[in-house]
Amino acid sequence: MTQNELVAALDIGGTKIAGALVDSAGRILVRAQRPTPAREDGDTVMRAVEQVLGELTGSSLWSRVRAVGIGSAGPVDASRGTVSPVNIPGWRGYPLVDRVRGLSGRLPVELIGDGVAITAAEHWQGAAQGYDNALCMVVSTGVGGGLVLGGKLHPGPTGNAGHIGHISVDLDGDPCPCGGRGCVERIASGPNIARRALEQGWQPGPDGDTTTAAVAAAARAGDPVALASFERAAQALAASIAATASLVEIEIAVIGGGVAKAGDVLFTPLRRTLRDYATLSFVQNLTVTPAMTGTDAGLVGAAAAALGSGTRMKAGAPA
Repeated sequence: MTQNELVAALDIGGTKIAGALVDSAGRILVRAQRPTPAREDGDTVMRAVEQVLGELTGSSLWSRVRAVGIGSAGPVDASRGTVSPVNIPGWRGYPLVDRVRGLSGRLPVELIGDGVAITAAEHWQGAAQGYDNALCMVVSTGVGGGLVLGGKLHPGPTGNAGHIGHISVDLDGDPCPCGGRGCVERIASGPNIARRALEQGWQPGPDGDTTTAAVAAAARAGDPVALASFERAAQALAASIAATASLVEIEIAVIGGGVAKAGDVLFTPLRRTLRDYATLSFVQNLTVTPAMTGTDAGLVGAAAAALGSGTRMKAGAPA
């Protein structure tokens, strides 16, 4: 890929559909965004994607675009080019890659899950840069993730590898909407942290705010029930990170998403508890750190996937 060539990136989630034109250094040159009509039928959702792509293709820079990367809420199936996001019911086995390829002038299209996209972003420009083996996690409304192994993004055959949120860490735990039981997501996601705090008797303030951010604020103020809910989430995350490290020998675990914004309320018990699970000699030095790429991570990661699908990035990026 020459310095003048660009890629297009799409970040598709239950709240918004974002698009961008991105250069080989990861700079976003053009942006477009629409709300996701997540409760509408599949064609209506696709029209929002078409509007975003329409803004991008209408840019004077579009002639320099050589590939398209898509990071989508999952599950995705990169082998088939389809998506079935849990939070977009109108898309089940939806042929997103074919649709985007047709709208983009038959450019190459690379599809990955949103957790893998954020992993690509963190490895390219964030906290995992310079590490050959990494786990990157998003802890928010759900819990997702992705892997870098041997210095390269490892999306797996369908683009879902590293989906750590649905590892079971409690064999007798609560049923998870995925069909499993005791999943990390059922314990450590934002809504479940708040749910558990409320069930255990936590009382919100006068404003009635029951969000995870409010629970985090209460925990920082020393509320024992709020602290216990974050401790439980940290324990689930630690167990899953240690299991992953034991399996594939990661060197670093990067954690982003809304729950990670709780800061020390999450990371202090997480690092402490990790010592109880990561006991083997080859995982004892595992680093746990917050993500760095912020709200543009999905777009940057989708761009990284497009760049890595047959083009070359600048030094420091996954090939």
